[in-house]
Amino acid sequence: NEGRNYVLRRIMRRAMRHAHLLGSKTPLMHQLVPVLVNQMGQAYPELIQQQALITDTLYREETRFRETLDRGLKMLDEAVGKLPDGGTLPGEVAFKLYDTYGFPLDLTADILKTKKYQLDEAGFETAMAQQKALARQSWSGSGDKATDKIWFDLQNDVGNTEFLGYGSLRSEAVVQTMVKDGAIINEAKTGDQVGIVLNQTPFYAESGGQVGDIGILRTDNAEIEIIDTRKPTGNYFLHQGVVKNGTLKKGDAVEAIVDAKARRQTQGHHSATHLLHEALRRNLGEHIAQKGSYVAPDRLRLDFSHGDGLTAEQLQQITQDVRDQIAAGTAISTKVMNLDEAKNSGARALFGEKYGDEVRVVGMGTNDATGRAYSIELCGGTHAKNTAEIGAFRIISEGSVSSGVRRIQAVAGITAEKMAEDELALLEKTASLFKAQPEILFDRVQKLIEENQSLNTEIGTLRRKVAMGGGGGAQEIEQVGHVKFVAKTYDDLPVKDLRPLADELKQQIGSGVVVVLTKESGRASIVVGVTSDLTDTISAVDLVNAGAEVLGGKGGGRPDMAQAGGANLDQMSEAIDKIRQKLVA
Repeated sequence: NEGRNYVLRRIMRRAMRHAHLLGSKTPLMHQLVPVLVNQMGQAYPELIQQQALITDTLYREETRFRETLDRGLKMLDEAVGKLPDGGTLPGEVAFKLYDTYGFPLDLTADILKTKKYQLDEAGFETAMAQQKALARQSWSGSGDKATDKIWFDLQNDVGNTEFLGYGSLRSEAVVQTMVKDGAIINEAKTGDQVGIVLNQTPFYAESGGQVGDIGILRTDNAEIEIIDTRKPTGNYFLHQGVVKNGTLKKGDAVEAIVDAKARRQTQGHHSATHLLHEALRRNLGEHIAQKGSYVAPDRLRLDFSHGDGLTAEQLQQITQDVRDQIAAGTAISTKVMNLDEAKNSGARALFGEKYGDEVRVVGMGTNDATGRAYSIELCGGTHAKNTAEIGAFRIISEGSVSSGVRRIQAVAGITAEKMAEDELALLEKTASLFKAQPEILFDRVQKLIEENQSLNTEIGTLRRKVAMGGGGGAQEIEQVGHVKFVAKTYDDLPVKDLRPLADELKQQIGSGVVVVLTKESGRASIVVGVTSDLTDTISAVDLVNAGAEVLGGKGGGRPDMAQAGGANLDQMSEAIDKIRQKLVA
């Protein structure tokens, strides 16, 4: 919903609006994709590669927009209905259509023109300016803008850092420069937080979703703890760390040592991400494409294009497919080749990513009949040497990130093992509490829940019987206008019992209106019930909102039963009086 995505959605929605005006009753634009691919596929090969994804995205977007369009048109019709003939639609209404329903201003103007109404464009621009001002006030910035210039200056001064980390976790290096508090320095002392640029390094800098390495830099006179590694701009690596002791100077020779355990876990999660990506594609379809990832020592996260939530069965099968590839224990290969060769080998590129003339191709998993690995992707990150090194694997969550994008979070290796151990310990602890073996714990808990529900039902029934007996300030049946009316108030009746109580009162009076109120947790709650023979002329929703207005709240429901609440605990009697007045109005 921002940047180029927002602009593209606006253009698409205008086209969809025209299709709607032309009389198209079902989504249309996705049907045009084959023609587009036929005409433009040679110039833009990604159209061919991503045809299934593009088709699915267009279909879902138009389906959603048609629902949005209907709601927006209804709102516009309601607003226009309040205008005199030839009147002017307020700018703030047009802005709400734009901001909430995705109606471009010219679309609203077109619709108004056909209805012979005017549009307050100046008011729209004012509302737009107010929103932008609020957005600017709420944006605090990235925190790096003030030092952007220094990163570009460093790129010119120090050039590229040679990365040695594919083959080694330890190397010699020379300090080329250092940065502290946004300024270049030549010397860092104990306690200083500093960014260090080396001529070469085994530390992986954060990119492609993989976090930067951590570790240690050592000299004869100093030790620096590296807490992150990144690339501010260009291709030089900035090692962010704290000088633990001694003094570090520009030009010093250092020994760079990556934290092997953290790297190993990160690599396992990265390789598992590749296998997961391929398992998703094979189980859900060719439209699956990676939309983002995060790979760290403790977990992995993969965002992918897909419209619907995954079922338990699908997640189970995807998990098993990844585990099968891990268990096969196949070597993970990396090859450097030119981009065309990589694509011809079947390697999957990330849609929208920019690649140089030479790329790194990572293949892993069992080979198919053609000899191709299970997963082949362009990737500059670090990986395990063999799928078996990934270890245990489990998916811990799956959900929606945004329209048409889902997210899976998973763990592998010692993280997954530790999670399983913790859960087993909790299971055994819970089983001991119930004095039961873990294998029968589920049945024991289920039985306990059923007994608890049965007891709660009995308690609720007894509580309502006591309430029906006249406790808590019961009132007799009255005649309000031509309607029987019963109102009861209570000081400690649970809110969940109000509706069943109202139902019982309705049955008792046969025809009429019942009102029940209670105080609970510092709030007044009210339920209004109307018997079915009166709902054509009397709405419980209207009555409950009359009472809720006195209580300081608002309610809703059905014509025969509605509920509301408010903070004005001392106004319960007045709320009943307001409902009486509403009945005779």
